[in-house]
Amino acid sequence: MTAIRTAGRTAARTATWTNWAGDRTSHPTSVVRPRDEEEVVRAVRTATERGLTARAVGSGHSFSDLVCTDGVMIDLSRMNRVLSVDAHHVTLQAGITLRELGPRNAEHGLSLENQGDIDAQTMAGALATATHGTGRAFGNLSSRVVGMRLVTADGTVRQLDRTTTPELLRAARVSLGALGIVTEVTVSCVPAFALRRVDRPRPLDDVLAELDQLVDTHDHFEFFIWPYTRTAMTRTSTRTDEAQIPTPHWRRRLREEFAENTVLGALCRVGRRFPSLVPTVNATIARSMSESRVEDVAHRVYATARKVKFTESEYAIPRRHCADALTACLDLVERQHLPILFPFEVRFTAPDDAYLSTAEGRETCYLAAHQYRGMDADPFFRAFEDVMVTYGGRPHWGKRHTRTASDLRPLYPHWDDFAERRTELDPTGTFANAHTRRVLGTHDEVVTR
Repeated sequence: MTAIRTAGRTAARTATWTNWAGDRTSHPTSVVRPRDEEEVVRAVRTATERGLTARAVGSGHSFSDLVCTDGVMIDLSRMNRVLSVDAHHVTLQAGITLRELGPRNAEHGLSLENQGDIDAQTMAGALATATHGTGRAFGNLSSRVVGMRLVTADGTVRQLDRTTTPELLRAARVSLGALGIVTEVTVSCVPAFALRRVDRPRPLDDVLAELDQLVDTHDHFEFFIWPYTRTAMTRTSTRTDEAQIPTPHWRRRLREEFAENTVLGALCRVGRRFPSLVPTVNATIARSMSESRVEDVAHRVYATARKVKFTESEYAIPRRHCADALTACLDLVERQHLPILFPFEVRFTAPDDAYLSTAEGRETCYLAAHQYRGMDADPFFRAFEDVMVTYGGRPHWGKRHTRTASDLRPLYPHWDDFAERRTELDPTGTFANAHTRRVLGTHDEVVTR
């Protein structure tokens, strides 16, 4: 086994990386695990000198091949410190996970403005893919970024902020890792708050009839609907500054560990073994749903345990198309008799202005489709994608889709602005891989456009 030394660390040439879902595997020439920006700089310069590409990797929670590389993989997981807190601005190393950041923010009486229902992602990975939560008044995570430090292809470190480099920051906030390696992020936080979350099953027809009211009158609203059923599980969360008596840990553990993971996993295994039983399995899940409540500090309420593995596709569509698009997706599953064991998930966010944000310039509904591990997802995701395209859908950058640069360019008003920054910061494609060449175009295409 041959090894190479990069940034002071040794890694095997036969390194293998696999994502959380277990359906994406990469064989990089080397894996580098830097502890600070200086080591990132050395890793990038070494890759460039050797004619290798470099891709950053976080916790592997993307479902696409976004980070896969046969070059140098730069694992940021050791760069997980909070560096400074200045009023409501928190500067942190880019490899910190959302799960690690929550309690560290709380020590300073602060919280992220919003976040999603999985907190395993690193900050850099969440930003690069426009990761989001739900709530019509709140943008995705990248919308709260006020500064970044970025290592570019020649090893130069660029300091980006809203005052001196506003357009570069708009490009870098959601970049797919195509502009460089983010080492530090400064994010605007808010005073710590608590959430009161209520999960309640309701008839889907009622939810769709009242959809605008539900979205507009709750701080955070989302819902889940299993194919072959007509009962939605709604989730509403209300923000409060009042001190909360946290929901007992054992009660949450019982529901999330047992009902939402152990029981769900068992039912999914039955459905995978006997696909014809999927409608019955889903109906069983729908009948078992019941109301539950959780109260605690925000970062403990947003995220839930996800131990049943799956793969996912998600599209951002204009909010006004939500009901029609969801109805079309449910119809296609039933019409094609697809064995889908996971629910559609529906969320909402405010517009923002990052060049490649999936919510850029429009109020957005996110519609996510899932498939249980070990089951063929491709026919379902292709059909799902066809529906999303008819509604002007933009694919989530960290999830599965087949769209290409020529498909995507018309959907983003600032696509060419991003391409110009990409050419400026990475003129030779140091940070490119097969995925970025597909979805952003090759460097030759960008330069000659």
